[in-house]
This record gives sequence, C-alpha cells and structure tokens, in this order.
Amino acid sequence: MNICEKEVIARILTIAGSDSGGGAGIQADLKAITVLGAYGMSVVTGLTAQNTMGVQGVYPAPADFVALQMESVLSDIGADAVKTGMLVNRKIVLKVAEQLRNYRIKTLVVDPVMASESGYPLFETSARSAVTDDLLPLAHVVTPNLSEASALCGFTVKDLAGMEAAARRIHTMGPRWVLVKGGHLKGDAVDLLFDGHDFQTFRAQRVDNPNTHGTGCTFSAALATLLGQGLPVPRAVESAKAFITKAIVHGLSLGSGHGPTNPYAHVRQLIRQNRA
Repeated sequence: MNICEKEVIARILTIAGSDSGGGAGIQADLKAITVLGAYGMSVVTGLTAQNTMGVQGVYPAPADFVALQMESVLSDIGADAVKTGMLVNRKIVLKVAEQLRNYRIKTLVVDPVMASESGYPLFETSARSAVTDDLLPLAHVVTPNLSEASALCGFTVKDLAGMEAAARRIHTMGPRWVLVKGGHLKGDAVDLLFDGHDFQTFRAQRVDNPNTHGTGCTFSAALATLLGQGLPVPRAVESAKAFITKAIVHGLSLGSGHGPTNPYAHVRQLIRQNRA
C-alpha cells in the first residue's frame, strides 16, 4: 500500500540578494514563503556582507549565472509566482527579464530594491531604465516604497496625494497593479493599490518597534506567496499587510542595530489558536 500522498503546494521563486545577517533578501523571503505554507526556491543575484548595523559590502553575481539559476529552477520545478528583489545592475535586470519572458511567468511581484534600510546603495542608477523598460511591463504587481516611487517617477513622493500621482505614473510603465507603500508616512502606515482605474487603501496602526530590518523583502515575498496560492490581488495585499504588521510587532532584538522582523510570529499565532 502506498502511504505517501502527493501534496499540492504553491511553488514560489525569489530572485534577490543574499543577506549574511539573515534579516532581509533571500533569507527573509524563504522564511516568509515557508511559514505561509508554500515551497520556496531562490536565485541569488548577489552577496551582501551585512548585519543589524548596516551593509558593509555587495558582490554581484555574474548575469549569465543568474540566468542559469533561473533556467535550472524554471525548466524543472516551475513556479506559481516569482518575486524580484535586489537586482544590482543593468546586466542582471536584462537577463532576469529575458528569462521571465522565456518561461512566460504570469505572476510576478517586483520589489524595486534600490538601497538598504540604512541607505547603502544596492542598485546601480544606470540600471533604472532597464527596470522601467524591461521588467515592469512583466510585473503583475510592483511594490515601491516612497523613496523607490520617487526614483521611478522623478518627483518626490511624501504624502497620499504624491502616492496617487506616483501610482498613476508607474502604471504607465506596464505593471498590471501598483502598490505604493506608505510605511515612511507620518501617522498610520497606509499602502495604496492602483489597478489603472481605481485606488484602494490598506491601513495599519504604526508600530513603535525599531526592529524592522527586512520589512520590504518579507512583505513582497508574502504577497508573491499569497498570489501563487490563488488569492486575488486586493485580498493578497490585505493578508500580506497583516502578515508583515504582525512580523514587525514581534520584531527580534538581535545584534546592536535594527533587528529583523519576525515572520515566525504568524506560525506562533496559529499554534496558540490550535492549542486554545
């Protein structure tokens, strides 16, 4: 008798940089993907030397090797959703976009990472046109924060009106949905979702916790996972925001600087619910 059952599980691929401190990048992505019940895979675009104090260095992977990693994963296992994070330079962006087209990836979340939370540059400015011209037209959802939206649009985004203008501008670059994240606004953390016609807002009370390293990575990984599991975009955004809010509330006081968010808080809550 065959006691093994074939389990259907969403396959989520993260294309991003490695964080030696484990709080952001592919390490954070794989943690979020796993605790949300999906199967995580990774393509490493570069190595970073970093900890809770900041980034000490970045070493890009060869663009052809990034493409080979994508080919290895997508030609064999496939993916129900893909997210991109740190892409480092123009050559990598173009190779990633080429492979996404080759494998006809439909559910793509682009987190346009440009700098670390401490301000260390993680993306060459000269590569920005490759993102807008080659990558964003492939995106199902793009998730810029205020500074990333400002860089993509060419004007400063600092309030809700600016977020709306940025969402409209970024939508013309090709993504089906634009989510401008307002985590750096004063007051509540408000995210703005735009489908080209209508806006939806998602609010959460601001959490007074300095341990927020990896917030953007964790959020976009959660969003990609939920989309890969079949949720429509608005519901996936709502659930991903609840997930990252909980991860920030239970952020970990590790190291001497800003500790990481805690995606495992989601699992701990489920465990408590099951024991109740």
